[in-house]
Amino acid sequence: MRQDDFAALVERHRGELRVHCYRMLGSFEDSEDLVQETFLRAWRNRASFKDDGPRALRAWLYRIATNACLDVLRRRPRRIMPQDVGPPGDPTAPPPDPADLPWLQPYPDRLLAPAEDEPGAAVVARETIELAFVAAIQHLPPRQRAVLILRDVVGWSSKDAAGLLEVSVVAANSALQRARATLRERLGERRTEWGASTKLSEEERELLRRYVEAHERADVEELGELLRADARLTMPPHPIWYAGREAILVAAQQGFDPDFGQLRAVATGANRQPAVAYYLRPPRASDYRPLALDVLRVDGGRIAEITSFVFPELFPAFGLPPHR
Repeated sequence: MRQDDFAALVERHRGELRVHCYRMLGSFEDSEDLVQETFLRAWRNRASFKDDGPRALRAWLYRIATNACLDVLRRRPRRIMPQDVGPPGDPTAPPPDPADLPWLQPYPDRLLAPAEDEPGAAVVARETIELAFVAAIQHLPPRQRAVLILRDVVGWSSKDAAGLLEVSVVAANSALQRARATLRERLGERRTEWGASTKLSEEERELLRRYVEAHERADVEELGELLRADARLTMPPHPIWYAGREAILVAAQQGFDPDFGQLRAVATGANRQPAVAYYLRPPRASDYRPLALDVLRVDGGRIAEITSFVFPELFPAFGLPPHR
């Protein structure tokens, strides 16, 4: 088979493999690299592929991608969130400088929409891509992480998952049970309450609209109306997080200070959650530059969690312009 023909054949699976690698690694940037590594390994080992039916190529590529991710996990630390670093911070103090740590990254919703001819599990269920789920599975050992994703997300059998990991079916099932127990511990009852919807609810869209307006008007009171009392704000790569509505509003007030600049907000989507991209025009500047991406978790009609990713370099992946 010519290399061009092979590339066209495997390219149809790029979207779902990228999501698979993102779940495994918690990094959008790494997921892009690992898909390319998967295709390279597939080409080099094409002679070993056995075409046993219409699903054979997809399963073969998943095997290669999973093993490539496991290779990365063996030599790199897991992706983290600020709450993994230390206790809640003091909102009256300036946030610490960004830390060079392996932070979890968001995933653009626009890349979750499958190509028309993409086979397999084309629709990404919301409950398997939300930040809380991806953050929780980063706490699993690599093999537990792999078996959980293969079994509970991709839908592989115990036998196939065990074969990929080169362990017995009993060992694979044991790893799966331990992984599920860890997820229940970290996610609580919310894990069973999440549905498989892929769209924002009317309630979420309305909260997103009000959240955008509150920031553009620098309206702390309105922002407070949108938050749960026990809401949480994290700001990777700043190793700080704030617990509770009052602490968040104190921190927000600093960002609303005219000396900080003027914000412009653009609604977007990340991890099947409402999200907002912020552009900042500093005092005396002429244009707005990328600042941060807020991903919101809504619970009980209010915002329960804000993850503010201060990674302007990710804006192009979300289809966002370099300035406003």
